[in-house]
Amino acid sequence: MIIMNILITGAAGFIGSNLSAKLLKDGHKIWAVDNFLTGKPETLDILRENTNFIFAHCGIETEDFLKFCSDQEVKFDQIFDLACPTGVPNIEILGEEMLIACSDGTRNVLKVAQEHDARFLFSSSSEIYGEPEVPAQRETYTGNVDPIGWRANYEEGKRFSETLIMHAVRKHKLKASIVRLFNVYGPKMSLEDSRVIPTFVIQALTGKGLTVHGKGTQIRTMCFVDDLVNGLILVMKKGVAGEAYNLGSDKAISMLDLAKEIILATESESDVIFTPRAEHDHSSRMPVLDKVRALGWDHKVDLQAGLKITIDDFRERMIAYDVKYAVDKNLQLQPQS
Repeated sequence: MIIMNILITGAAGFIGSNLSAKLLKDGHKIWAVDNFLTGKPETLDILRENTNFIFAHCGIETEDFLKFCSDQEVKFDQIFDLACPTGVPNIEILGEEMLIACSDGTRNVLKVAQEHDARFLFSSSSEIYGEPEVPAQRETYTGNVDPIGWRANYEEGKRFSETLIMHAVRKHKLKASIVRLFNVYGPKMSLEDSRVIPTFVIQALTGKGLTVHGKGTQIRTMCFVDDLVNGLILVMKKGVAGEAYNLGSDKAISMLDLAKEIILATESESDVIFTPRAEHDHSSRMPVLDKVRALGWDHKVDLQAGLKITIDDFRERMIAYDVKYAVDKNLQLQPQS
């Protein structure tokens, strides 16, 4: 196997930290950056023990990032760009930071990729499809996005990043591909993550009602993080420059059924609580995966198996965090069966 020098932006995030761990395990050398806006420093604790992991605390939109890259006496072979705040609540809280990461930040990372003649993979999002008007989205679907809508900071930010990347491919012949990620879950997600699976798992483990928005008819797909990481590595290796690839699961589940699955998997006595649904909440997302499957990828971990691994991980970390988390919040953990 060829040992590569790999730059990962957003390395302290859920996906970035799992990707870093996998590539380190495979023997590669990792240069990582994160500004900890949404990523957690503790996700890097084990990674920092590896001498092949070099970290810089900075945002990709900054001169510090460019200086960090120029100071390294190596040529980066690959660059994975995962740096951008995520999470629906952060669209309001960190909306400007999302836009800057997707504009100035993406431009800076592209500059580094061009200087190093590195293969470049950008992590975009299913959010670029907006509120889809088709039941399943192919990469050729141009989306239904409101540029001044509530979710525009993230949706239009990612779309702008994709445009910057395509410009670099056409003008500078950059070896860059795009992955559009659908919902991802798994161990190491932050206990404070507001996305649906962490929220439901914590509510179930603490005996609280699972808060389902509206009637829970919204459809999503859930991809286990190990499958997702393998997909990123494969598209980096085999993806065609200038092409976008959907990456996620194509097994649909409603949010109400997901809540019931998690109650069953945790053996919780929690109930489902229906709450008002935000007007901007999309009704359905479903990727067509023909392009990435043609490269040799598919998701392998089914939802039941993935939820068990995730729940066990959450339960273990919540018990370890008991004094600070459960006691301070006046919560009672459900005993493990």
